[in-house]
Amino acid sequence: MKHKSPFVISEFTNPSGAIVFQLYARLDGKRFRKNFPTRAEAEAERQVQEVQWLQSDTGIRTAATRLTDEQLHEAESVFRRIAGHAQPLSFYVEFALANYRAPVTQKLLADAVTEFLVIKDHEREQDLLSEPYLTRVKRDLKRLQKHFPAATVAELTGPRLMGYFEARRAAHKTFNNRRGVVSSFLKFALQRDWIADNPLAKIPPRRIRRRRGCAITFAASQAAGLMAYVEEHYPTAIPFFALCLFAGIRPCLRTGEILRLQPANVKLDANMIRIDGEVSKVREPRNVTIQPNLAAWLRAYPLKKFQIIPANLQHIREKVAEKFPLAHDVMRHTFISMFVAKFRSIGEASLQAGNSESIIRKHYLDLKTEEEGEEFFGILPKKADVPAAPAASTLANAA
Repeated sequence: MKHKSPFVISEFTNPSGAIVFQLYARLDGKRFRKNFPTRAEAEAERQVQEVQWLQSDTGIRTAATRLTDEQLHEAESVFRRIAGHAQPLSFYVEFALANYRAPVTQKLLADAVTEFLVIKDHEREQDLLSEPYLTRVKRDLKRLQKHFPAATVAELTGPRLMGYFEARRAAHKTFNNRRGVVSSFLKFALQRDWIADNPLAKIPPRRIRRRRGCAITFAASQAAGLMAYVEEHYPTAIPFFALCLFAGIRPCLRTGEILRLQPANVKLDANMIRIDGEVSKVREPRNVTIQPNLAAWLRAYPLKKFQIIPANLQHIREKVAEKFPLAHDVMRHTFISMFVAKFRSIGEASLQAGNSESIIRKHYLDLKTEEEGEEFFGILPKKADVPAAPAASTLANAA
């Protein structure tokens, strides 16, 4: 904002006949007058008076200093940042000097990630971590590098990482997953003195409210509509949808069990699907009983003719998702919920799905009625060859 100067120079002749230049102003109701023999002297005085007037009007002051312009600007910025805090600037400077430890090495994030992943690959070779977890670590750290393309590890401050975790309004679970991977990486960096401390120490994971029966599932009528739609428009994808929906095979196209499931492990003659340890998310083998309706789907669309993962499956999923909400693991969640509803056995559901009983109790119990479970396991293809239902003893022995 510009301030109009109150100082005016006037030229006049005094009674002796000499020409005089008068500097005049009215300041806070008081008159200021001063005469000079030349205009140059009057102009010089006006500049001095205007500076003093501006200082008193705006709070700006002049002072002798050895600081550079850049240092002065930084000082002003710091004072603005601590405005409203109880302690003076010197307190925060002393605290930083006492507590900050500069990293020994300025390590580029890209180079640090490469070294970290070499260690993780070695751990995978020793079977110390699962393939799905390693895939997620690599994916998340690639995303981190893309977010900070030219950064050093030491430049990953708390506020910058918070912005990364909250990108695109991430859900609490996504926030926690990203934080967990980055925290593991930063602990590795701390051990190598690439950072002085872990900036995530002051960024706790988000609390997620766990409620009984909170899994997203299909109603039996929705599941029937889904399978009818796939059968009509995308029959090549029937094995994928049938196995995920009626056997609870984990469906993720990046790390899910369905990706590694081999047709030879789907044993129609034995009424059983074998999930080997290297296929299972929890790295424990299990047997899943093939329900009569699933057997009908697999006979109508045999795996000798139809692939479990057709070449255009991602496109098909996207098209199906336009009609039916294929939220994360919704087909698997539906299977577990319907299984508990129909067979009334939490222990058996745990064995079939590869979940602990506590997870079943927490997330799936009482979501569906027994009638809805019966309806769900009665969903059939248009031309179905339905085998006899497995006996209760078969269910118990298959796992």
